[in-house]
Amino acid sequence: MTAVHPLDDPVRSSLAGAHAPFARWVGRVARYDPEVSGFVGHPPQLDEQDWADLAVLLGPGEEVALRGGPHTPPPGWAVPSTIGLVQFDGTGLEVAPDPDALVLGPADVPEMLDLVECTRPGPFRVRTLEMGTYLGLRDGGRLIAMAGERLHPRGWTEISAVCTDPDFRGLGLATRLIRAVGHGIRARGDVPFLHTSAANHSAIRLYDALGFHLRQRSTLTLVRTPVGS
Repeated sequence: MTAVHPLDDPVRSSLAGAHAPFARWVGRVARYDPEVSGFVGHPPQLDEQDWADLAVLLGPGEEVALRGGPHTPPPGWAVPSTIGLVQFDGTGLEVAPDPDALVLGPADVPEMLDLVECTRPGPFRVRTLEMGTYLGLRDGGRLIAMAGERLHPRGWTEISAVCTDPDFRGLGLATRLIRAVGHGIRARGDVPFLHTSAANHSAIRLYDALGFHLRQRSTLTLVRTPVGS
């Protein structure tokens, strides 16, 4: 049987390994503690029992994004939308520490949430910080840019939450932080990777320029569990 590459199923690989303390499993499906992340790990094709287990795991009326597919849920489920996703391998990323980058901690979370709210880099919750190391740049005490680590499949670490305050764009801050986060990842023997929306063309251009290469395209299917019994 062909081995599954860790990046083919990065959520379940993370939850079965480095992020096991955050994992909640029912059968073959798993989710993160909802304060940490909204990601769900699941088999490539869900059978009837998987859908039932996912409903138990999430509860009624909850939305979650499923990788791959197309997925056709049972009656009572809704499919609000689908999203194109691209995954980049960072083997070719040139990394470097940044002397101005600060390690962000729990006291920084309110500012991090504010920065995420105004820049929309992707999902970020009150305990997402616990998934890995997050670095930030400040100007006069104000958090103006950040990036950090999210999924940890075996041998790999995802760079995520790359965002810059709109007042400070065009200064190369995102590039500095990507290289700095990548430096920490390489230092412990992992390889960086990342995801972005297929529609985020400016991010894709940046990642191409930094030496990332496109590994795969996929689709996220947003599904909602039944509300009633």
